[in-house]
Amino acid sequence: MSDIDAAWAALETAAAAARERRIDGLFAAEPDRLDRLTLAAAGLEIDLSKQPWSRADEATMLDLARAAGVEAARKRLFAGEVVNASEGRPALHMALRAPDGADWRAAGEPVSREVEATRAAMRAFADAVRSGAKRGCTGKPFRAIVHIGIGGSDLGPRLIWEALRPLAPQIELRFAANVDPAELALALTGLDPAETLVVTVSKTFTTLETLTNAETARAWLRATLVTASDSHLVAVSAAPDKAGAFGVPADQVFGFRDWVGGRYSIWSAVGLSCAVALGYEAFARLLAGAAAMDEHFRTAPLAANAPVLLALAHVFNRNGLGRPIRAVVPYAQRLRLFAAFLQQLEMESNGKRVTATGQPVAHATAASVFGDAGTNGQHAFFQLLHQGTDIIPVDIVAVREGSEGDPAAQTKLLANAIAQAEALMVGRPPAETPDAQRAFPGNRPSSFLLLDRLDPERLGALIALYEHKTFVEGVLWGINSFDQWGVELGKTLAVRVLGELEGGPAGVHDPSTTALIARLKR
Repeated sequence: MSDIDAAWAALETAAAAARERRIDGLFAAEPDRLDRLTLAAAGLEIDLSKQPWSRADEATMLDLARAAGVEAARKRLFAGEVVNASEGRPALHMALRAPDGADWRAAGEPVSREVEATRAAMRAFADAVRSGAKRGCTGKPFRAIVHIGIGGSDLGPRLIWEALRPLAPQIELRFAANVDPAELALALTGLDPAETLVVTVSKTFTTLETLTNAETARAWLRATLVTASDSHLVAVSAAPDKAGAFGVPADQVFGFRDWVGGRYSIWSAVGLSCAVALGYEAFARLLAGAAAMDEHFRTAPLAANAPVLLALAHVFNRNGLGRPIRAVVPYAQRLRLFAAFLQQLEMESNGKRVTATGQPVAHATAASVFGDAGTNGQHAFFQLLHQGTDIIPVDIVAVREGSEGDPAAQTKLLANAIAQAEALMVGRPPAETPDAQRAFPGNRPSSFLLLDRLDPERLGALIALYEHKTFVEGVLWGINSFDQWGVELGKTLAVRVLGELEGGPAGVHDPSTTALIARLKR
C-alpha cells in the first residue's frame, strides 16, 4: 500500500472512532486542546477546538497532508511553477499583493516589475479621479462607478466594497453581473451619465453576460453624451485590443495576465473600481493583509499553519465523516456576501470529479457551501443546523469591534455568535426537557474565526486564508484547483440556443430542450 493510500485508510479508521464520541468530551481528555487548536495568523484568531478531531486524529490528518505532498506543492505554488496543468499556467495571485521590490516569477518569467507598474497606474488613476483632476467629458467630477463583470470579475470586488465602504462614500460604486437586464437597470437608476465611470472587467473581453451589459451601459452614456462619453469607459482585461475596439481609450485599459485566475483576481487591476471608490490607500492595505497571510502559509510548519489546519478540519468532516455541506456564517452584516464569495472560490476550484492527471477521483471533493449573515441565519436555516438529520459543519466569522452604530448592539451580536457555537457543540439532552422537540443533539462542529476589526488588512488576510485552504484541499484530493472547465459546456450550448431563440435554424436537442425553445422563440 502506498503512503497516500495508507494515510487515507488511517483517516477512515480515525473517523470511525470519532463517530462514537462527543466533541465536548475532548476538552476534559485533552487539557491543552484549546491552546493547541487556537491559532493566530496575520491578524486573525482561529479556534478549531470545536472540530470533531482528537489529538490523534489531528496527527493522522497531518500525516495525510505530508503523504499528499502539501509542502512540496506549496513550494511549487510560490515558485511560480505550472500548477494549473490543464491550461499550462502558474497560479501566482500572491505576486499581485507582494510588497514592492519582490522578485516573483511565473514559469521562470519575472513578473514583479510589471505588477508594480500596474499598481502605480491604478494609484495614479484612482488619485486623479478622487481629486477631480480627471473629470468627465462635460467637466463634471465623477461621482459614481458602475462595475460590470461576472464571476471572479464581480464577486471579489463586490465583497470588498460591501465590507469596507464608507457610510457616505465620496464615489458611489454599483455592480452589474447578471445578464438579466434588471440588474443593470437598477445599477444605472438615479445616476448622471456625466458623472459616471463604467468599468468593464473581462479577461477575454468576450464574456457574453459582461459584454451585453457593457454595450447597454455604453449606449446609456452615448444617449446623453454622444461619442465623447467613451472617455467614461474603463476596461480591465488581458485582451487590450478587444477593449480598444470596444471604444475604451488606450490609457484607460488596465491589464492582467493569464496566470491570474478569475476567482483569485481581486488583487489585480480587477480591484480598480474598489481602489477608486475606497481610495488607493485602502486597497494597498488590503493587499498587505493578504501578503501577511501568504507569508504565514509559506513559512509556518503544517502543525501550526492556519490554512492547512482549516483545510484538514474540513477534509476530516467531508471525507472522514461524510458531511457534504458546510455553512459559513459571518456575524458581520458587512460580510454578508462572504458565503457567496466562497461558493465560487471553493466550489469552482474544487468541484472536480477527475484528478489533475485526468483519472477519476478516489475521494469526494468540494462540499456545497451556503450561508448568510448572522443573526439573520439564526431565523432561517439554523433550525436545520441544530436539529436536522444531517450534521453540517459551520464556519463562524466574528468581528470584535464594530465599525459604526451602537456598541451595545455589537456586544449582542458577538453574544449570539459565541452562543451558537456553544449550542451546536453542547446541545440540550432529552433529560433536560420533558419535550423531545426541545432537545438538541449537539456534537455539531464549528470553526470560529475572530477579527479584531473589519479593516482592509484583516479582510485581505481572511480572503487569502480561504484561498490557501482551498489550494491545500485540492492537493489532498489530487485535483487541479485552478481550472474550471465545468462552466464551459453550458456557455457553449447557450450560444447555440440563443441563435435559435433569435430566429436561427433549429438544432438537434433532447425533446424537453426543443419544446422549451419552441415555447420561447421570438
